[in-house]
Amino acid sequence: MTLFWTTDTNDHGLPHDPFKAIVSPRPIGWISTRAADGSVNLAPYSFFNAISDNPKLVMFSSAGMKDAASAAIEAGEFVCNLATKDLARALNKTSAPAPRGVSEFQIAGLTEAECRIVKAPRVAESPAALECVVTDHFHPKSRTGRSGNVAVIGEVVGIHLDERVLKDGMIDMALAAPLSRLGYLDYAVADDVFQMHRPRKPDGSDV
Repeated sequence: MTLFWTTDTNDHGLPHDPFKAIVSPRPIGWISTRAADGSVNLAPYSFFNAISDNPKLVMFSSAGMKDAASAAIEAGEFVCNLATKDLARALNKTSAPAPRGVSEFQIAGLTEAECRIVKAPRVAESPAALECVVTDHFHPKSRTGRSGNVAVIGEVVGIHLDERVLKDGMIDMALAAPLSRLGYLDYAVADDVFQMHRPRKPDGSDV
């Protein structure tokens, strides 16, 4: 039997809304910022992804104007740090509702590392980080109005990559072990990797 419900009532009859479990796995945007007053914030966002590769753009969406979103918009920049399996417990600690001015780096026992272009720090323990400049921010529209979420788009202007996760000149996902968000309290690690070649056009060229 297949369940069906409309989202206007969301009457699914299940113990928890399965929406985020269906839209999974989702990469985690581990966003670090430095506000105009100098305060540092670090928080994970599962509404996150790359949305363009030329130019390189990433987006994270905050449920309301939380510290990371407000600081990124205020300062005009942020850093996205790669969340990995060995940093999962530290990442979870940075999701704590700490008051503004209290650094989640300290709460999680992580090290602030200077960036080359933006003023926000990156997570030194993370094998990769994207320095980003904010190019847009907005409340996404729904059919009846606007979402309470705030979407922040950043252009990647600098990339840090630790050579320890490289193999034959490419990122080895088994070494990097990127962490992803599933539904409910579930997470996953990309450690079972396989390759597939894309179909070719009739003339033999790549799609």
